Amino acid sequence: MELLLHSIKLDWPVLLPILVCSILVVAVVINRFSFYKRNKRDVVLFIPKLQKELAKGNLQGAQNLAIQCGGVIGEVTEEAVRIFSEQRNGFSRSFDIAAALATRKLESHLTILGTIGGVAPFLGLFGTVVRILYTFQDLAVQGNQSAAVAMGIGSALIATAFGLGVAIVAVIFYNSFQSIVKRYEDDFQLIKLLFLSFVDSDEEATVESPTSNAI
Repeated sequence: MELLLHSIKLDWPVLLPILVCSILVVAVVINRFSFYKRNKRDVVLFIPKLQKELAKGNLQGAQNLAIQCGGVIGEVTEEAVRIFSEQRNGFSRSFDIAAALATRKLESHLTILGTIGGVAPFLGLFGTVVRILYTFQDLAVQGNQSAAVAMGIGSALIATAFGLGVAIVAVIFYNSFQSIVKRYEDDFQLIKLLFLSFVDSDEEATVESPTSNAI
């Protein structure tokens, strides 16, 4: 504890950027946890219900189902129903745009975690190098004092430990949140494939209809 207080007292200008990084990590983690929790939906139950409405040709029912679902999944589904009703031929491209915009919401602020995960260890290493240089300077002035050297090196290593700790936490949550975003992207693809299956069936019916009339 004494070593920690000693390090904070002497090296606070170097430790301050790492402290700011740690505060940013906590803020982003809380923000993303809250956002993902609010938007969590059971797609396994939602997709079959949506499929039944589309099979009946009830677009209004599909729209109401999307509104009841809510969240990012509901928003993307609402847009999918609108596109399906207005421009079926260009459904795939238009839906990809809507899904990409939703993905941006999901990925918001994650670059902060990725950046801190890469930069924080170097900030800690920088603090360690600076403290060791000051320790050598004091050693040259005061002579060989093992206690002073040990205190200086110990204080220097705290910056490295602090930086590594912040980086590890940032990387863990960054990877965790990226996996959540990937699951949402998979859900978007399921919704897209569901609508495309009905687009293809309509096109097949249109192609077969003139043939049957000719016969």
